[in-house]
Amino acid sequence: MTANTPLYVTFAAYLLLMVGIGLWAWHRTRTFDDYILGGRSLGSYVTALSAGASDMSGWLLMGLPGALYLTGVSEAWIAIGLTIGAWFNWRYVAGPLRLYTERTHNALTLPDYFTHRFDDRRKLLRVLAALVILVFFAVYCASGIVAGARLFESVFGIPYAEALWWGAAATILYTLVGGFLAVSWTDMVQATLMIFALLLVPTIVVFANGGIGPSLALVEQVDPTRLDWVGAGGIVAVLSALAWGFGYFGQPHILARFMAADSVSTIPRARRIGMGWMILCLVGSLSTGFFGAAYFAANPGLAGPVDDNPERVFIVLAELLFNPWIAGVLLSAILAAVMSTLSCQLLVCSSALTEDFYRGFLRPGAGHRELVWVGRLMVAAIALLAIWIARDPDSRVLGLVAYAWAGFGAAFGPVVVMSLFWQRMTRNGAIAGMLAGACTVVLWRLTGSALYEMVPGVVASAAAIVVVSLLGRAPPQHVQDTHGQVRLALKQSGY
Repeated sequence: MTANTPLYVTFAAYLLLMVGIGLWAWHRTRTFDDYILGGRSLGSYVTALSAGASDMSGWLLMGLPGALYLTGVSEAWIAIGLTIGAWFNWRYVAGPLRLYTERTHNALTLPDYFTHRFDDRRKLLRVLAALVILVFFAVYCASGIVAGARLFESVFGIPYAEALWWGAAATILYTLVGGFLAVSWTDMVQATLMIFALLLVPTIVVFANGGIGPSLALVEQVDPTRLDWVGAGGIVAVLSALAWGFGYFGQPHILARFMAADSVSTIPRARRIGMGWMILCLVGSLSTGFFGAAYFAANPGLAGPVDDNPERVFIVLAELLFNPWIAGVLLSAILAAVMSTLSCQLLVCSSALTEDFYRGFLRPGAGHRELVWVGRLMVAAIALLAIWIARDPDSRVLGLVAYAWAGFGAAFGPVVVMSLFWQRMTRNGAIAGMLAGACTVVLWRLTGSALYEMVPGVVASAAAIVVVSLLGRAPPQHVQDTHGQVRLALKQSGY
């Protein structure tokens, strides 16, 4: 038995379990609705953990700990902003979106929802929304593939170019086979593994450092500024970090979990489960990076791999501090984080291409079996594009995620929220908001400004929606009636 045998065995067992769930879901997937939204059959526990796991990708175990390791507690504002944004998303968006998508011709995707919500008979909203999804999800999927490649490169010592394919292969396989049910049930398993790893690793690191007090002293000894809550970037950096919370309202892969809940009554319990899981995971992630800095300050001879790439801090700590069998399970958590998000992103891209382009324009009369197979082909196509984007070995996980997160948050966030609560919003207002948000993010990124592009993007999108909607004619009466019926149903349900 070689030193790497435990890693091979635990990785193989984990991957076989995921593919096995995919095969089980294959037998449960009979229609295109099943493949895209699981037949709207998810209970509160699966809804909560699936939403959480699809949100918290490889950046949770690599990008965020790496940022804390490199900079210090000032990066924790990202987690604070995310927690606030996630709670508002669960509380004010999840229930209304679940009900509204059912009342608008049982919409299966965000572009489908926008089309029917605003009665867009020219299908401009469908095309524009689908294009936004494809552009920004290609970048988002690439971030997951980079994280998976880093894991395989570090653990198995294989070249980055080869690790790209190994990191993506299993995720693509079970998404191709099982669709939404496979993705949601594997998300539940992966979420459990992630929280176990993120609580165990920092706990053992603190013990290895001699406690919290000695850990703080070690960090201060290396660099006192790492204990400052307002870092070198000042208030602009703090606001930029908090702005990550805005992104939740526009993430298609998270909103899809709300749409797939079995009823509106499921949402409150799912919110409590999901928020508890998220807070514990974020605390564990922040602690791993921060206390990891203390550990390597006390053991500078072991810090080489982390100094070369801070995003490897969780990987190196797991390998140094744990029995190889336990380390294999902990490192599988990174793979779980990557696979859980990448799989649902691939599925959302597939649904956009299949539902919003193929059935929407090319084959309106296509049957369910044909659509499922076209969806599987689209998964493979998007995966290949993401692998191509991720081919640069210098890619950073958190940087890719930040760009895609801002793109969706600005392009879709204000449109989603205002479509749920503002009866006077028009189709042209939605189009203007989507364009203004997406274009502002892209152009602001090019300026190199220290202010996160999410902030100007959301402001521009919201302003465009309000101005264009008020300048145009009011929505058709039947659109306003549907909106009123949805709000009344929500009120009657006590939501």
